[in-house]
Amino acid sequence: MRVGVITFPGSLDDRDAMRAIRLAGAEPVALWHGEHDLHGVDAIVLPGGFSYGDYLRCGAIAARSPIMAEVIQAAEGGMPVLGICNGFQILVETHLLPGGLIRNDHGDFIRRDQRLRVESTDSAWTSGFTVGQEITIPLKNGEGGYIADEATLDRLEGEGLVAFRYLDVNPNGSLRDIAGLRNERGNVVGLMPHPEHAVEPGFGPDTRDAMRSGVDGLTFFTSVLKASVLS
Repeated sequence: MRVGVITFPGSLDDRDAMRAIRLAGAEPVALWHGEHDLHGVDAIVLPGGFSYGDYLRCGAIAARSPIMAEVIQAAEGGMPVLGICNGFQILVETHLLPGGLIRNDHGDFIRRDQRLRVESTDSAWTSGFTVGQEITIPLKNGEGGYIADEATLDRLEGEGLVAFRYLDVNPNGSLRDIAGLRNERGNVVGLMPHPEHAVEPGFGPDTRDAMRSGVDGLTFFTSVLKASVLS
């Protein structure tokens, strides 16, 4: 399986995403924002960072990059797409996922190992989890507060489209503790925490009661690999 990772001006975590894909057993493919070519990939990751310096709104300019026309078309055709942090912001700016992301309610950039609860496994990126599973994924953002109108929030809840929810603490003021979403088809997932930073023993968040490095993020990438095999 070949998984493309798009680099935008200001991307920070594209190499980390490519490493995560490789560790999961797939082939990472570097894609450039200025192209109109997905190079035959089977899935796409929009990585974290500060695309275009977060000018205008986070993800707003990147959403109009040349390659995003191809990403939107591919996503609408069923290709798996994962948006991580800035990638999640890009997904909502393209309307591949609903709502928006705004400045953290406390006004500060936050970085922490964040506990999440898995709310939906009906997607290409979350099928390896179990509903209700609690995982720990690193979080780092300044504009991660998820917002939507009440009707949209009710629809997300009613249709089971909330993929992840914050546990213990809401780190950024996201409405209804929403940390990540999936689309109706289950091929598009966006979340603010960074699964690519929890994929390898010794380099992820540690539990307090054991010297064990967290690898909860690897399941995102093995899930899409398994989904591709099954399809």
